Amino acid sequence: MIEEAAKQHDVLDKVFDTNETLRLIDVRSPSEFAKGHIIGAHNIPLLNDEERAEIGTLFKLDSPETAFLRGLDLVGPKMSHFVTAAAQYLGNEKGIVYCWRGGKRSNSMSWLFNMSGLHTQTIEGGYKAYRNRVQRLLEKHPCKMLVLGGKTGSGKTILLQKMQEKGEQIIDLEGLANHKGSAFGWIGEETQPAVEHFENMLAQTLSSLDAKRVVWIENESRMIGRIPIYEKFWDRLKISPVINIDIPTAVRVKHLSHIYNAENVDDLREAFSRIKKRLGGVNVQNAMEALNNNDLEKAAEIALLYYDKSYTKLLERNEADPIYRLKFDNGDFDKIAAELITFKEQITVNAN
Repeated sequence: MIEEAAKQHDVLDKVFDTNETLRLIDVRSPSEFAKGHIIGAHNIPLLNDEERAEIGTLFKLDSPETAFLRGLDLVGPKMSHFVTAAAQYLGNEKGIVYCWRGGKRSNSMSWLFNMSGLHTQTIEGGYKAYRNRVQRLLEKHPCKMLVLGGKTGSGKTILLQKMQEKGEQIIDLEGLANHKGSAFGWIGEETQPAVEHFENMLAQTLSSLDAKRVVWIENESRMIGRIPIYEKFWDRLKISPVINIDIPTAVRVKHLSHIYNAENVDDLREAFSRIKKRLGGVNVQNAMEALNNNDLEKAAEIALLYYDKSYTKLLERNEADPIYRLKFDNGDFDKIAAELITFKEQITVNAN
């Protein structure tokens, strides 16, 4: 019994080991999978959403026995499909099968796959056990975070990428959320993931980090688009040291007009309309005229009237200690990234 428990624990450890290449089969319904799944998993649902709802209703209103028999009627004709789909996905590799609690769905599918000549095992506790591990990582991962702050258009995401290219560890929250963080942040991005799956991706990123080294992360408000940052992770982020960069307004305007270019004009109009109350009717009207004239830099300048004030207030309320302030007179992001790394090394040495 002890050996089996240790074996199952090892399976979950492998799931979070970014050096492992696993073939994961999620047998939950499509809607469950869409809400959140283990990173890299492939969905082969035992029951579709309608079938799962039917079985659940029978279980509650009739009896477990009736629900079980109806489940057999629904699953029986699809068994060959399950095997074919799993064989195509697994090839000659071993598979790991999971459902919500590691119960009947995953055990029955794993049995079927193994009987057909495939090689699979299950995760003890299923996706629920995985989610418990995700939440523990978000709450207690021992990484030391260094927060990169700066007004809208300062190129913080680019700087994170530049520093990563130079060997630094980063967490790109906006990249995981498919959103740049502001009212304009959805423009040019893919659909945001479900909140639960965002947390899964963040935990998987944390598991890949060396906890002995500093990790850079961008200063964010609690909400990134429609996704809230996990509360206890957010609490840690709020008190982590901040390096706040000051980039010239002209550089930020050019950077924003490059990100939000002529291809995004209709979306920009919609975004300005959304912040009309906060920006003011006259400013929005001027922004619309600038967009009509294809003057994207003028539109960016108007947007910054609001965002610069908002960021100043956000920084004033920041609970981080200390907050370092670095001023740059150019937009050479490669050079700025190198200087940030040098500064990090200096403050790390002083802290020790």
